[in-house]
Amino acid sequence: MSSVILKQVDKAYRLGAVAVPALVGVNLEIRPNCFTVISGASGSGKTTLLNMIGCIDRPDAGEVILAGRSVNAMSDNELSDFRVRHLGFIFQNFNLLSVLTAYENVEYPLLLAKTPARERKQRVMALLDAVGLANKVGNLPGQLSGGQRQRVAIARALATAPQLVLADEPTANLDSETGAAIIALMRKMQHEHKVSFVFSSHDPKVLAEADDGVFIRDGRITGIERRETVLERVV
Repeated sequence: MSSVILKQVDKAYRLGAVAVPALVGVNLEIRPNCFTVISGASGSGKTTLLNMIGCIDRPDAGEVILAGRSVNAMSDNELSDFRVRHLGFIFQNFNLLSVLTAYENVEYPLLLAKTPARERKQRVMALLDAVGLANKVGNLPGQLSGGQRQRVAIARALATAPQLVLADEPTANLDSETGAAIIALMRKMQHEHKVSFVFSSHDPKVLAEADDGVFIRDGRITGIERRETVLERVV
């Protein structure tokens, strides 16, 4: 995916008759093939910004451009199809379907994308093996540890070979050791699949792993720190 671009994006939410600003005049470019972390305190606007990038919400003003397409110009059906085919999502609460096995959870987005059965099986097994869960394909989420559930979530996010994966506080519900292992795994998958990862997090350990750090406060971008990416270092 070419870079993600936000131009003068505003977003407010209503609490009764009061409009509460969540994003104010946000200008941002997310570089492709990068590990980007959006960092800020609770209520700073980082989740709203992630929702803008993930086509989950629309701006009140300004423009969001993904893969050369303006989100503003897409219909709801076009946005839904775009998300399925181009984006992957990882959540702090895992959001696995409790009645589906690890295999079935990873397979689910491929079913939505109408991927042929043989390709689905090959893709799911390869991803579960890549995240170290080839021996857990038949386990339900309730039979897995928190770290294992997040590994399933990572595999599911990569199932449709997206160009961009969005992760909302992916280590928040994990102990520090497991969280570090999950970040290392996502780094590995980002490098191998050449996919962009964008996180929201206030964890300094997550921010330390970023290629790019985006700092937000009161809905405004207060700073951007760009570093050499893993792919650039490899080259």
